[in-house]
Amino acid sequence: MSSIYTLNLTALLALNGALFYSRQQSQDRLSSTSVSKDSTKANEDVCRVRSLLHSPLTPFLSVYTLAMASDWLQGPFLYPLYKDEHSLPPSTIPVLFTTGFLSGAISGSFIGSLTDTHGRKTACLAFCLIYSLSCLLTTSSSSLPVLFLGRILGGLGTSLLFTVFESFLISDFKSRGLEGRLGETFGVMSTVNSLVAIASGVGSEWLVGATQTKRSPFWLAAGVLGLAGGVISYSWKENYALPPKTDDSKKKKDAAEKTGRSSLSGVLSDPTILALGLSTTIFEGSMYLFVFFWAPALQSCSPAGTSLPYGVIFAAFMASTLASSLVFGKITERLPFSYLLLSLLGVSSFCFFLASSNTSSSQFTFWVFCLFEACVGMYFPTMGYLKGKLIDDNVRSQVYGFLRIPLNVFVVVALLITGRMEGGKAFVGVFRVCAGLLLLAAGGFWGLVVRRRGVDV
Repeated sequence: MSSIYTLNLTALLALNGALFYSRQQSQDRLSSTSVSKDSTKANEDVCRVRSLLHSPLTPFLSVYTLAMASDWLQGPFLYPLYKDEHSLPPSTIPVLFTTGFLSGAISGSFIGSLTDTHGRKTACLAFCLIYSLSCLLTTSSSSLPVLFLGRILGGLGTSLLFTVFESFLISDFKSRGLEGRLGETFGVMSTVNSLVAIASGVGSEWLVGATQTKRSPFWLAAGVLGLAGGVISYSWKENYALPPKTDDSKKKKDAAEKTGRSSLSGVLSDPTILALGLSTTIFEGSMYLFVFFWAPALQSCSPAGTSLPYGVIFAAFMASTLASSLVFGKITERLPFSYLLLSLLGVSSFCFFLASSNTSSSQFTFWVFCLFEACVGMYFPTMGYLKGKLIDDNVRSQVYGFLRIPLNVFVVVALLITGRMEGGKAFVGVFRVCAGLLLLAAGGFWGLVVRRRGVDV
């Protein structure tokens, strides 16, 4: 069984190699014929982005890579660790996951405002400490209080991971007048993230085989976080919410309040932000439920007693994510970001429908999951660009944290309901609900954003 998944991974890596080569050839042809004023201006803009490699972008990408690696290393083995090494009953595992998401929901209500006020560098250092403690507590004991504490810290760390790093980058780019390059930069980050995830999946699988324990990826993740904290302390400058400019600041503040983007109460009344929040909640909520259910879903489709190569399968998923990020730039040249997000919501809904309709073929289910991961690869740079353009920087971290509250509540409710289901195929019902909700999100986004604003975003 492991050989077929290894073959699948090899095929996906070959596809990525072909896409890398094709993109490089396209860039070479473009550079050899670019003589117009427009292309000269574009090249100047690219040079401005590349110049950041000699200032804070290099340490940022280094830390971002390490932070994401710490998450990807442990991700494929959290469920197997609880099930196989801690020998927890099946009814307890969903409660642990629920605790993590509930922690993320609660912390989302205050993390953003604290980050905007006290600095994003400080918040990133806090993430490194909190997440490393979560890794150590998750592996140190099979005691339920210790495991629950580990999940609480894990939920808090996840909220920080997906809030403060993006806020730091966007604020830095805007202070340098580079907000026009955010779409390209998020595409690069998605590619880097996918490469890190593939390496982490293969590396964690090898590490588990070498150490004969599923605890080892968590130990390595804690060490990686320590290294990330050192880089942040040494090379980052503190980054706060950008204050309004002194000239006409009162007028700008009033205008911002009228558009509903200067406070959390305003967010609730802004249809565009509401549509983004709905899309974020349902897509990322479905993604987190997928993270919890892909292993039991594939296991239920496999012969009894089969041991799945979790790290290899995870690496294959991430190779799918990488492939989509490699074509992201070409797609956004032809398709506005708002239309791309609408398409991703629709295709993801179709993936969950297929996964819930066929529960007998592990390979069919595997490739459907790969298609969903390809959607994930384009979703994050797309949503990052849209949030960067539509959300005011003065309350960016606060709004990002707020948007994670309904996301975590959605996952908590889903896991609580799942925990009461009988049988080993509870994922079927969950996937069907996700399919329907993703269609709902697509409809809401079309009505509140695409139809109202057209190609504006």
